[in-house]
Amino acid sequence: MRLIAFIAVGSVCFAAENPSGVEFFEKKIRPVLAEQCYGCHSAAAKKPMGGLMVDSGAGLQRGGSSGQSAVIPNAPEKSLLLAAIKREGKLKMPPGAALAPEVVADFEAWIKMGAPDPRAEVLPLPPYNFDEARKFWSFQPVKDPAPPKTGDPAWSKNEVDRFIKGKLEEKKLAPVGLASKRALLRRATFDLTGLPPTPEEMSAFLGDASPKAFEKVVDRLLASGAYGEKWGRHWLDLVRYADTSGCNSDYPVPDAYRYRNWVIQAFNDDKPYDKFLREQIAGDLERPLPDDRGSVGAVSAVIQNPDRQGGDQRIIATGYLAIARRFGSRNNEFYLTIEDTIDNVGKSMLGISVACARCHDHKFDPIPSRDYYALYGIFQSTRYAFPGTEIFPHAKDFTPLADGPDAARLMAYQQETSHLDDRLEDFTARREGKDLSDADREKEMKAMKDRITELEKNAPAVPKAYAVSEGTPVNARVQRKGDPKNLAEEVPRGFLTILGGAKVPLDEKGSGRRELADWIVENPLMARVMVNRIWQYHFGKGIVGTPSDFGARGDRPVNPALLDYLASRFKESGYSIKAMHKRIMLTRAYQLASDANQKDAAIDPKNDYRWRFDRRRLDAEEIRDAILAVAGDLDASMGGPHPFPAETSFKYTQHVQFFAVYDHHQRSVYLMQQRQRKQPWLDTFDGADPNASTPKRSPGETALQALAMMNSGFLDEQADILGVRVSMAFPTDEARIAYAYRLLFGRAPAVDEVRDCVKYLEDARAELKNSTVAVDRQGRAALASLMHVLLASDEFLFVD
Repeated sequence: MRLIAFIAVGSVCFAAENPSGVEFFEKKIRPVLAEQCYGCHSAAAKKPMGGLMVDSGAGLQRGGSSGQSAVIPNAPEKSLLLAAIKREGKLKMPPGAALAPEVVADFEAWIKMGAPDPRAEVLPLPPYNFDEARKFWSFQPVKDPAPPKTGDPAWSKNEVDRFIKGKLEEKKLAPVGLASKRALLRRATFDLTGLPPTPEEMSAFLGDASPKAFEKVVDRLLASGAYGEKWGRHWLDLVRYADTSGCNSDYPVPDAYRYRNWVIQAFNDDKPYDKFLREQIAGDLERPLPDDRGSVGAVSAVIQNPDRQGGDQRIIATGYLAIARRFGSRNNEFYLTIEDTIDNVGKSMLGISVACARCHDHKFDPIPSRDYYALYGIFQSTRYAFPGTEIFPHAKDFTPLADGPDAARLMAYQQETSHLDDRLEDFTARREGKDLSDADREKEMKAMKDRITELEKNAPAVPKAYAVSEGTPVNARVQRKGDPKNLAEEVPRGFLTILGGAKVPLDEKGSGRRELADWIVENPLMARVMVNRIWQYHFGKGIVGTPSDFGARGDRPVNPALLDYLASRFKESGYSIKAMHKRIMLTRAYQLASDANQKDAAIDPKNDYRWRFDRRRLDAEEIRDAILAVAGDLDASMGGPHPFPAETSFKYTQHVQFFAVYDHHQRSVYLMQQRQRKQPWLDTFDGADPNASTPKRSPGETALQALAMMNSGFLDEQADILGVRVSMAFPTDEARIAYAYRLLFGRAPAVDEVRDCVKYLEDARAELKNSTVAVDRQGRAALASLMHVLLASDEFLFVD
């Protein structure tokens, strides 16, 4: 029997159903209500007819002026709405033509399954009082508070510690002692590089008794190329990076990797964060653009640049916008791509949910729909590279990373194949060629297909960027309820009113992205949001616990003075992310042990005030990379393009989608990331969802993860390679075990651990004598089995 829970919220009651029921509602019921009923029976109607509002589950169950519910879950025979659309009583709805029988049947089925309805009730919103709204903590200018005086000045290693200690004293919390040097080096090395320290690095740190020993470690790790691979992955989580488009057939995007590598290099170069953001929004606009970006004749003007490489990199940076999700099988759902762009800009760069205002004024934060469409116009005026879809399989509007004739050939190829795709679709739908005979139509279509085949055979091998460029400047019109076919008033392009409300100048001939980049980096949210993210990635939890929501529904900062102090120092450093790492990691708070303290835990169970360091599990990429590293099998080179099939062969459909896994032994950040099917290893260990911004990874441990560590072919392979590594390094079991412990755990094994491991090897060798494993391979197999056990241990998978 299926149970349906009815949850009361005030006077509102709604059904909490299973996901399949909600999906049925979204596909079959909501569209009909919106199209046929909302005009007269919703919050948007000036006076809902009969007092009935059908734009929420609460409205349907409350009913209209008759006092009877319009929908009674599980009782279609008692539901007035069903009677009305069946036209069985006095009330016959909708006016005019009756609904199709299959639609009526859908409503009856929906009511029988409990009328699942996820819609919240839409209540009229009062006009925003922006003066009052700006008093909210996150919209206020960043202050520069002085560090507080504390009762134990010697406790603090720097000013940040004084803010921490002040809160600890206020809450009557006693911090634990410092972590061991071994634990501290392992913590810092994984934090900054995503890799374990080598035995040589551990020995050097343990042997360095100087006061600045840990500071030297931090400097060394920040200078490592592995730093950008680790911290670039954090940013790629936020911007939902993927190597496929996300459309129905999930078209590959072979050139997306350039943006991934740009992000990694930007972190390694310590590119100032404000410049880092500007280039992703409008890097292509840092050089002159011709009036007609799309014409082949303008190519030479577009691409000639004395700073060829620098210009290319700024173009590649706008891959941030280009990697927005694509939808459907055609190219006519671009409004959803713009929504995805606005949603990500809001969450990742501003820490606020702007996209909630697409269909109506934001219910919680002061963001009217007009502000959403002010941003929408900027991106509507931008030309996004098109990776291809089922109906239009050829890529277009990619930016050539070449000069003169090569660039012209690429742009000409893109334009002609795109034009032929359009014409073929028009012929197929009989929008064009309808006056021709069937024979002539077929002849014309064959000629187009032959021309496409000829073009594909001679496709220019010119490097190109999955990026954006300037389109036709246009102001957007408000879309009523987010429907692009139901347009209201035009809105000038501009920024959020709560953050200044600046408008694109009337004489601006471009999209407005350059101005948008300025507005983003010059408002108080930008620095606060980023320093909070850096803090979160070091400590596992931000000063604000909702790192992508600094709005009304988000958490308040547990230490607001510290947050603003860090934001002020961030600006003072020229927005150096590496300087912020060093400031945080040299604190006593970062160097605390992960020991438990029952008294503190009773006062502050979530450790919001940092009385200890939280132990954490390695994330998906760290686990894989650490295994490869200790086995000596990690390829440290920077990843390049993936081995996709030739672009001219892309003929994927929603029924025959693109799926692939390209494994290698480089860092996991270079694994191919697909939107429709996640990479298996990363999926198992809670890797980021490439369809949506991921501000925090799931910290959970699951049975599936344990099974993967015990049974995966990858672990078998790497355990064997690790066994070979330790066996070639030392001749005895005891010495090999000691070396494995130094590689995996950064320490020497205890006497009882050596004893247990030796016994394990003896037992394994005895068992293998009765197996089918060749005699000359049994010793190697026993050692590989022990290495597998060590790799799957908690000590290897967790950081203290």
